[in-house]
Amino acid sequence: MSSTLVINQPQPLMEVRDSDEWGSGICDCLQDLPDCCFAFWCCPCFACGISDKYGECLCLPLLDFFTCLIPPITMSMRVSMRQRYGIKGTMFNDCVCATFCTSCTWCQMSREMKRRKLHVVLVSAKNT
Repeated sequence: MSSTLVINQPQPLMEVRDSDEWGSGICDCLQDLPDCCFAFWCCPCFACGISDKYGECLCLPLLDFFTCLIPPITMSMRVSMRQRYGIKGTMFNDCVCATFCTSCTWCQMSREMKRRKLHVVLVSAKNT
């Protein structure tokens, strides 16, 4: 009986083939009118749905409504999305968008998720 020691595991590689810009502007709500209306009339419900689709806790955006100034969850989701998709931007811009255009920010993130379908590609993976 022989034992084999594995030293290096294959690592997943994510290839980004999209632009490093947002697919739509913060005020381009007319590109997806049903989402825009849903976000305008019931932003908490819309934000919870987007958070769930993004892979975060369903109720996470509800924490935004306990703060008075900057909505921390909206801002952090926008920063996370920029990092995941390789979108240029600054935390200051994310803060301004989250604070003054909360529902528009959630709409923009929804459009971005629909537009970008990032697949994980395993490189050098071996079936044993």
